[in-house]
Amino acid sequence: MTTAGGHRLQRPETDLWIPRPQPGEQWDSHIVHTYYMGFSIPEERLGACIYYRYQPSFPLLGGGVGIYQGDTNLRPLDVAHLNWWMTMPWPEVDGNVIRAANGLVLTVVEAGSELRVEYASPDGATRFDVRQAGVTPLTARGSLMPALEGGTDPALSPGGSEQFMHVTGTLWLDGKEYAVDCFNVRDRSWCQQRPERPSLPVPPLGWTPIYFGPDLALNAFSMEAPDTDPAWAGLYQVPDGGPFHQGEPYLIRDGQVHAVTRVRRNVTARHPDTFQATAQELEVEDDTGKVHRFSGTAVASASLPMWHNIGFVDSVFRWQDESGRVTHNTYQEAWFDTYQRVMAQRRASRRSGGEGDR
Repeated sequence: MTTAGGHRLQRPETDLWIPRPQPGEQWDSHIVHTYYMGFSIPEERLGACIYYRYQPSFPLLGGGVGIYQGDTNLRPLDVAHLNWWMTMPWPEVDGNVIRAANGLVLTVVEAGSELRVEYASPDGATRFDVRQAGVTPLTARGSLMPALEGGTDPALSPGGSEQFMHVTGTLWLDGKEYAVDCFNVRDRSWCQQRPERPSLPVPPLGWTPIYFGPDLALNAFSMEAPDTDPAWAGLYQVPDGGPFHQGEPYLIRDGQVHAVTRVRRNVTARHPDTFQATAQELEVEDDTGKVHRFSGTAVASASLPMWHNIGFVDSVFRWQDESGRVTHNTYQEAWFDTYQRVMAQRRASRRSGGEGDR
């Protein structure tokens, strides 16, 4: 299935697709299914990350909930609330309801367009109940990080999806009540093979989903362009001509989904301790040749244990388009151990009076 612009759409029923090996089958242990959902309250500098990571070969479920405020969340335990399990039993699946052992409940109200996400901490002081209603098509995508792929068996039909959601509901954080009303992307993968190798030769990658309205939205996963003097310069070999994006970036303009042919991301400021981008510029060109420019700054951020073999930071970003319109969405950045060590060395040099970070 495709849009009028030729971009692939995903089948709604994949929202409930979490297959396991059949009797007699043996799948690679690194095959995963994932769900990411989130929400933010920008005026409170607050973000929430919700993640399911299924490992069907065992079978196990990992992931959970991370809720954070401000930008001093240098380690996972700094966040306002963390309930993240490395291993849980396979969830209880009752029709369209998926219940995890750590208190997360996902209800697929209408496949491909509406979800309900509920959570309660063990003491009940932190909980939420949010509705996620799709405002863009359920768009198909492949792997966001091809370097992690180890040759997934095509017979398993690996794939993924993305969709912008209008998120409404209520959060109680340590007993304090907040109203939730925001736009946030959601994504998922299935039957993708992600070996947990260290030291992959890949620069830091940033996910920049942006939703202003039905007339303008963007979803791209990219590295900093080499001509921006990126912090990774000298560590990795990247062709000067690109491409600098991963997967299948797209832009929605006036309700039409367009493929993105070029992405140029320029990080202009970086967190001194977590190293993630805190200010950046984004330039994308769609399949009609139209160029779009955006600038963004972080209003909240946190290191979270999304995958233990990478550095990962989730954040709430304030984005502005060329007309001055403002919106907020998640910005996520990930990198491997070589980059982390070099950035830590530069931080130490800076604090001792050396030349410091790029």
